[in-house]
Amino acid sequence: MTTQSKKRSPARAALRSPCPIAGALDLVGDRWTLLVVRDLLLYEKHRFTEFLASPEQIASNILADRLDRLERCGLVTRRKYAERPPREEYHPTARGRDLAPVLRELIRWGQRHVSGTAKHPPDGVSEEGRRLMHQV
Repeated sequence: MTTQSKKRSPARAALRSPCPIAGALDLVGDRWTLLVVRDLLLYEKHRFTEFLASPEQIASNILADRLDRLERCGLVTRRKYAERPPREEYHPTARGRDLAPVLRELIRWGQRHVSGTAKHPPDGVSEEGRRLMHQV
């Protein structure tokens, strides 16, 4: 059995409980994944180097792992944009865009309860990102 086949995909792993919160956290509950989703949805970042430029300074190996996980879970799709050298972009799926209300509520909670967080959208938030954050 290869190392690859031993790895368990979060999308296919057995649930540790029937709790929907636990199931969701198994997919997006680490400290980096929702920040990658934030960058996809709010800042319309699509390329690896764009994600690396975020202020949180995610390490490239962690970013590669999170993008792979998001793809396996059906939250992003990967598309080639260059053959030589091979380069890819990442785009949210409908399932990934369904996380927008989660981000919106985390923003609201953070603004209320975490001192020093931005009270208004920072520069760089796309018009689409602003629209997503104001949908009810």
